[in-house]
Amino acid sequence: MSREAVVILDFGSQYTQLIARRLRELQVYSEILPPRTRASELRRRAPKGIVLSGGPDSVYAKGSPHCDPRIFEIGVPVLGICYGMQLMAHTLRGDVRRAGRREYGQATFEASNRSPLLEGLRPQARVWMSHWDSILGAPPGFAVTGTSGTNPVAAMEHPARRLYGILFHPEVVHTEGGTRVLANFLDLCGCSRDWSVGAFVDEAVARIRSDVGEGRVICALSGGVDSAVAALLVHAAVGDRLTCVFVDNGLLRRDEAGQVRRRFAKKLRLDVAFVDASRRFLLRLQGVSNPERKRKIIGREFIEVFQAAARKVRGAAFLAQGTLYPDVIESTSVKGPSAVIKSHHNVGGLPRSMKFKLVEPLRELFKDEVRKVGLRLGLDEEFVYRQPFPGPGLAVRCLGPVTRERLALLREADAIVVEEIKAAELYRSLWQSFAVLLPVRTVGVMGDDRTYQYTVAVRAVESADGMTADWARVPYDLLARISSRVVNEIRGINRVVYDISSKPPSTIEWE
Repeated sequence: MSREAVVILDFGSQYTQLIARRLRELQVYSEILPPRTRASELRRRAPKGIVLSGGPDSVYAKGSPHCDPRIFEIGVPVLGICYGMQLMAHTLRGDVRRAGRREYGQATFEASNRSPLLEGLRPQARVWMSHWDSILGAPPGFAVTGTSGTNPVAAMEHPARRLYGILFHPEVVHTEGGTRVLANFLDLCGCSRDWSVGAFVDEAVARIRSDVGEGRVICALSGGVDSAVAALLVHAAVGDRLTCVFVDNGLLRRDEAGQVRRRFAKKLRLDVAFVDASRRFLLRLQGVSNPERKRKIIGREFIEVFQAAARKVRGAAFLAQGTLYPDVIESTSVKGPSAVIKSHHNVGGLPRSMKFKLVEPLRELFKDEVRKVGLRLGLDEEFVYRQPFPGPGLAVRCLGPVTRERLALLREADAIVVEEIKAAELYRSLWQSFAVLLPVRTVGVMGDDRTYQYTVAVRAVESADGMTADWARVPYDLLARISSRVVNEIRGINRVVYDISSKPPSTIEWE
């Protein structure tokens, strides 16, 4: 590793990414690797410390993930969390058994001995547990440093070997003093805690210059934060040897193409090639209602349009895209690639025949870190904190056939939702808030006339990362204002409903 870092071996916990984010918040770069990463590979990377994540399995279960036992001999501090602690105990000849009852959720942790790892933690702390197995006896040479209601060994350590284990999850907000425990571990690792967004920007720009040399780069600018920040990093490195391509597919929000032109071409002085392919996309989508077909058509058409635009950029040998760290993690996690819930269209689907070398300056960052980089590079806050927008655009929020007329209704409804959410000062606190046009007409009354018009659903969710989400309990008065404006200002919609489904079992987008 070229920088000071802590490695996390991922045993399948839903909180693994959260561990990485907490360590980065403590200004230490962290990297997630597969559980079976060899000790020799870890020695080559020379991390300051290693964290074994939690996981849903039992160390005794058939096919459960294990680690190279030689990692405990590398000499750097190792912290086992939940399953990671159980695996450490099991590998080093401790007594791990199935507990009489599962310990899940809030529990009381009692520190039983002084420990530098637990320094600053209350003697009796409320912590978050998520396990079934229990450690009845610590491995030889280990001291027990904490217990819980059902676990005689809830924390253990072997200071001479620099090995530590805790059965609770310090990375979740439900654990009192959890951040302090992680900070203590970083101190035990001897970390200088100097990783920052500023240092990342300098390093990323230098790396892009080295990789690209005197070459030319193209970047697909979607209008979203990720592609925008990637483009700005590349531009800082290569200047006018970057050409951005913005494809207007006719599925964008109100005035989105105009905003991109004003923000990136005029204000930030990027070289942006604008391609209006809206007629082409709408023609291909004519009569298509199946959401997967919509996505595949949009992805295919985007590739063809982008290829044609790229051929006009003479000498371009590199393709920049805004791949984020969660995308990288999904392909290397203990569980392997996630099941396909719905396909996603992005530049990563470009065919090999294009023969571009990839430039992915954000592949080490989480979304919140990308936003900080964007602010540092001069993007305005309103844009940086823009809510996520799906790659296929309004096509997957316009349920049923996609037509120019139905898209126009949806654009106006969506604009009203966003305007009212912002006016209520809730926009930044919500992960997403938008309108969905349903392929359903209902009877209504306006004045003395009967109407038979479309229904709009309003969706607003709270989430930390989009992986799980809960529907937002927005004020009734706000919903009333949105409903009143939509049915009064948009001719063709006479009913508004509110979506109160969480993810899971639902997804955030309807299609």
